[in-house]
Amino acid sequence: MSDEVDQRLVLAGLDPREVRRLVDVALDEDLRFGPDVTTESTIRADQIARAQVAARESGVVCGGPIALVVLEAVGFPLAGAKHDIADGDVVEPGAVVMSLQGPLRALLVAERTLLNFMTHLSGVASATYAWSQALEGTGCRVRDTRKTTPGLRQLEKYAVRCGGGVNHRMGLGDAALIKDNHVAATGSITAAINDVRRRYPNVALEVECDTLEQVDEALSAGCSLLLLDNMSVGQIAEAVELARPFPDVRLEASGGLTLATAAEVAATGVDYVAVGSLTHSVRALDLGLDLL
Repeated sequence: MSDEVDQRLVLAGLDPREVRRLVDVALDEDLRFGPDVTTESTIRADQIARAQVAARESGVVCGGPIALVVLEAVGFPLAGAKHDIADGDVVEPGAVVMSLQGPLRALLVAERTLLNFMTHLSGVASATYAWSQALEGTGCRVRDTRKTTPGLRQLEKYAVRCGGGVNHRMGLGDAALIKDNHVAATGSITAAINDVRRRYPNVALEVECDTLEQVDEALSAGCSLLLLDNMSVGQIAEAVELARPFPDVRLEASGGLTLATAAEVAATGVDYVAVGSLTHSVRALDLGLDLL
C-alpha cells in the first residue's frame, strides 16, 4: 500500500492493514472463479479511459480512502484518481465525487467493489447526518451501536463519524456495558457494577436501565453512564431529574427512537441517543461510476 493511501487511512482513524484485508476479501468474491471474462473479452489491455463517480441523489459522501485501496489493489494508478469531494461533505444529485483516468480494464474490475463500499458507507453517513441535523442545537449527540454488518464495524463507525455522530464502544473489551442478562445472572445492578470494577477497574462502564428504579440503583452505585432502554419520553425526563444531583453522569436514550421524535427526546436533557439503524438497516446512497 502506498504511503499516501496509508496516511489518509490513519488520518481517518482507520487501520490500513484491516482495510486492505477487507478490500482483498471483497475483491476475492468477484475474482475467485477467474478473471473478469467480460472485460477481458471486450476491452483492449492498453485501453485508457476517463470516468467519474457521481451522486445520483443528495446525501453525505463517505468511503474515499477505501476506494483508493480498491483501485490500488487492482493495479489502477493512484495518480489517475482524484477526490473532488471529501468524506463527510454533503452532495446534491450530479455532484462529481471522484474523477478517474487510467486503464479501463482495471477500472471495470474495481467498479463494483468500489461502489459497494462507497454507497454503503455513504448511506451510513447520510443517515447519521439526518439525525445530527434533527438534534442540532439541543446539545444531544447521536451514537452508533454494535449492531453493525459483520466484518465492517471499523468502516461503518468511521462513516458514523463522517455523518456527525459519535462512536459507542468498538467491541466487548474497550468498555463495559451491563445489560439485562448480566443483571439477571448476578442478581442486581449493584452486584454487576462491583464485579466489573473489581476485575477491570480502569474500563469505562455503562449500565442499561429499563426502569426508573434501576436508574436510581445505578446512580447510587456510582455509575456515571446510563443507557435508558425503551423508556417513554416522560420516563426519560424523570431519569434526567434523578440524575441531576450527579453532574458527572451522562445519560443515553435507546430503543424505539425515530427522527420525528428525536428533538423531543433530546429536549429531556439526555446527552446521547443510541440508534442501531444507522448501521443495521441503512439504505445505500445512490452513487454511479460512468465513463466519459
